[in-house]
Amino acid sequence: MTLPLSDAIRAELLANGKKTKAGGDHDLRPVVKLFTPDANCTWLLTEIDSDDPDLAFGLCDLGLGYPELGLVSLAALASVRGRFGLPVERDTSFRPNRTLNAYADAASDAGRIVT
Repeated sequence: MTLPLSDAIRAELLANGKKTKAGGDHDLRPVVKLFTPDANCTWLLTEIDSDDPDLAFGLCDLGLGYPELGLVSLAALASVRGRFGLPVERDTSFRPNRTLNAYADAASDAGRIVT
């Protein structure tokens, strides 16, 4: 199973990863929001590691009340299933209106990602 990421989204995530490695902006806007429709998990991803295209960076919320910034394996995300066996989906209506750190601050206060 693969994640619902278009070529354009993958390209933008990789470009952001290259910018970060080159010392660029470290507080990017998320490129994509992924979620489990049946498990309360959400990921806001800003970049993919240009040296390891399986590793993405973003704000991760496993539905336990403690969202955190970190790395996540795209292969692992592709294998995630919620209680009804539904795979991870992309929120096609998501339009980021702030930086990842601003989302992280709001998530810390709320105990979950708020978009």
